[in-house]
Amino acid sequence: METQELHRGRLIDHIQLVVRDLAASQAFYTAVLGALQVPMGGADEGYFWADELFVSSADSLAAQGHLTGRTHLAFQAKERAMVHAFYKAALAHGGTDNGPPGERPYHPGYYAAFVLDPDGNNIEAVFRGEAQRSAPSVKVTF
Repeated sequence: METQELHRGRLIDHIQLVVRDLAASQAFYTAVLGALQVPMGGADEGYFWADELFVSSADSLAAQGHLTGRTHLAFQAKERAMVHAFYKAALAHGGTDNGPPGERPYHPGYYAAFVLDPDGNNIEAVFRGEAQRSAPSVKVTF
């Protein structure tokens, strides 16, 4: 088994989205996660993943033949420019506008954009403003 690294540090261990068209979803997520500088893997394995997110078709073993319902996922952006890059990449790769980049009333400095992915999931990129982190992430090595 080759060594793998994961970067953890929040509540969720992993999420699986089960989609109708894996190729369309892969094009969409490759573009939006690339804009957020998040690497992807598993492209040739009948599913793909990026850190805690796994995306597969309904015929995958874990999906048991069922699509997931509409989901809201919010990805962290390191700066406002990444929110804009995410939004532009999403619209160019099968996404639909669900709220252009801008300030949101959730708390001061909350800057986000929302798009619907090819399956109608509400996907967000958010920059929460200038803040000091104790570490960029928690690194887990297998």
